[in-house]
Amino acid sequence: MPDAVVADLLAALPDTAVSADPDVVSGYARDRAMFAPSQDPAYVVFPRDTAQVRHVMRVASRHRVPVVPRGAGTGLAGSANGVAGGIMLVLTKMDRIVEIDAANRLAVVQPGVVNLDLRRALEPHGLFYPPDPASYESCTIGGNLSTNAGGLCCVKYGVTADFVLGVEVVLADGEVLRTGRRTVKGVAGYDLVRLFVGAEGTLGVITEATLSLRPLPAAPTTLVASFGTTAAAGQAVSDLVRAGLVPSLLEIIDQTTIRAVEDWKHLGLDRDAHALLLAQADSGGGLAAAEIERAAVLCREAGAGEVHLTTDPAEGEMLLAARRLAGTALARLGGMLVDDVAVPRSRIADLLDGVAKIASNHSVLIGVLGHAGDGNMHPSVIFDPDDAEAKARAYAAYSAILDLTLTMGGTITGEHGVGTLKVDWLAREIGPVGLRVHTAVKNALDPLGILNPGKVFIPV
Repeated sequence: MPDAVVADLLAALPDTAVSADPDVVSGYARDRAMFAPSQDPAYVVFPRDTAQVRHVMRVASRHRVPVVPRGAGTGLAGSANGVAGGIMLVLTKMDRIVEIDAANRLAVVQPGVVNLDLRRALEPHGLFYPPDPASYESCTIGGNLSTNAGGLCCVKYGVTADFVLGVEVVLADGEVLRTGRRTVKGVAGYDLVRLFVGAEGTLGVITEATLSLRPLPAAPTTLVASFGTTAAAGQAVSDLVRAGLVPSLLEIIDQTTIRAVEDWKHLGLDRDAHALLLAQADSGGGLAAAEIERAAVLCREAGAGEVHLTTDPAEGEMLLAARRLAGTALARLGGMLVDDVAVPRSRIADLLDGVAKIASNHSVLIGVLGHAGDGNMHPSVIFDPDDAEAKARAYAAYSAILDLTLTMGGTITGEHGVGTLKVDWLAREIGPVGLRVHTAVKNALDPLGILNPGKVFIPV
């Protein structure tokens, strides 16, 4: 980075907010997408407020230096990976819960607030922020906003965008946009809030968000059902949806994942089961138990070999342990390309069977876990990263899964984002007209192309 840029940055930032130490820089150069391309940025900057973010963007705009906004780095698509010669703008020190308004069920937070910390802060107020990505113990709200993150509770509560009332955004030239509202309803003008949520830092830097909250849910009732075939598990999901049941959680793991968890933690799982379905209901007032009992009946009718349910929250958490451990269990088996696709819920069994065929055709191991309630699946391709031929087969399998997903009327990402991993696939999904519209929006808000370049799509 030219000395003039450094001098301009330090003109309004303390020395401790800017680092060029190679160890620090390399430590912030990539997220958790193991094989997504990344480069070491020139500097890492740690702003503490909106004014400092404005200053960084003004300097970057003046010198045409790329800027990559970053949270805790828990992403799985390369969205926060570094750009050579650029600034890595790390927002974790902007971690203040500005306001909790219990009367209006909303909170105002900075982007560096950790998802779990917000949940804990809301509990004494009897309030709840539903989006719960798997990394909720460490991921930040800003990162969740960037990718429009989901989680286990999406089936009932929705994704991050469903809880964002307003945002404060620093634009590429350093101007501050405040858009949205604090009211429950509001349709004045374009919905710019949803434009920035899920944009993966390519249109602006979110420095504050006004979030809608829910009352704390009742203690959940939990169900676990095992199936001898993926078709039976898929049928159970379809039957639950058709019956009008809306559990707060509906998750599925396949046989490969079941065995990975069992080999690691010895939970007593049925290694011969082809799929495990886990559900919770948190409606309260006896409704949760009734919902889960109805779900149990439907699972048995669909062919479940074993069904267990409990109203004890502690036992419920034990039953969910297999799902919560699944990603780590698969990662222990080798290098892992984590996919994130969504298909119509009626096609879940078809996707599982299709992934099994892809694994066989490419001679790779693929474990599938996911959110059955909304069709968002995470096939994880396992391989030896030191074996070039195995790596090539893994990438071919990864691409085949994306291709299969699109043929089913699905989408290439349900919650992880596009990042650098799926740029070409996004162009295929949205088509040339969609790509031109994306480019027009990008050019309007970031005409110099300095915000997170190379992510999501290549402008045309």
